[in-house]
Amino acid sequence: MALGAAVSAHAADIGYLAPPGVAATAFPAPQRPVAKIVSPRRSNEEHRDSLNENGEIVRLLELKPGMTVGDIGAGSGYHTVRLSPLVGPTGSVIAEDVTRKYLVELARRTEQLNLVNVKFALGEPGDPRVPASSLDAAILVHMYHEIAEPYAFLYNLVPALKPSARVGIVDLERPTSEHGTPIELLRCELSAVGYREIATYQLAGDGGYLAVFSPPEKRQSPGSIVACADRTGTR
Repeated sequence: MALGAAVSAHAADIGYLAPPGVAATAFPAPQRPVAKIVSPRRSNEEHRDSLNENGEIVRLLELKPGMTVGDIGAGSGYHTVRLSPLVGPTGSVIAEDVTRKYLVELARRTEQLNLVNVKFALGEPGDPRVPASSLDAAILVHMYHEIAEPYAFLYNLVPALKPSARVGIVDLERPTSEHGTPIELLRCELSAVGYREIATYQLAGDGGYLAVFSPPEKRQSPGSIVACADRTGTR
């Protein structure tokens, strides 16, 4: 099969990998601005490589061969194509995004690089739609501020995480309206859904911070979740 035909066939199969979770209408809306999705990539990949962005995330989250890692909000796939060789043939990467055309373009990229252990999950603003108990780790890199329904999204991510899984969120210490998330706001929103903070690290250069969380042992009722106040003065 020609490469173009293979990519077209692969792209045609991109869709939801899991049934829908709890509807976003069951959760509170965020009490702060949600940034618009403006691009599938944050910045030049060579610049990100010069900061060893992926290597630091791998090291701090202790990602290893054989793991299944979710690249949530994968965009152009900067981390997906670097994690794929790392986890190797016994592991896999699930590239998730709410924008289907980004996943189609990423499917083309992984096809060209012959990365056969990458799966693609189309998500929704309040639900990543990733298979249950599939993830040893999940990374959300410079995209948390773009999640339109963060409480629903975090809640519906929980079933996809193994009990020992780690969730790593990378963002900048700036208001969500400026494509960042203040760390105290991030902690509040994750805690509201039951996630527990393990550690926070400062990344090199303009990379921001990496906050690491463990998933809730048991999910609470969506109706008991209280939205965090926006203290950045942007609302």
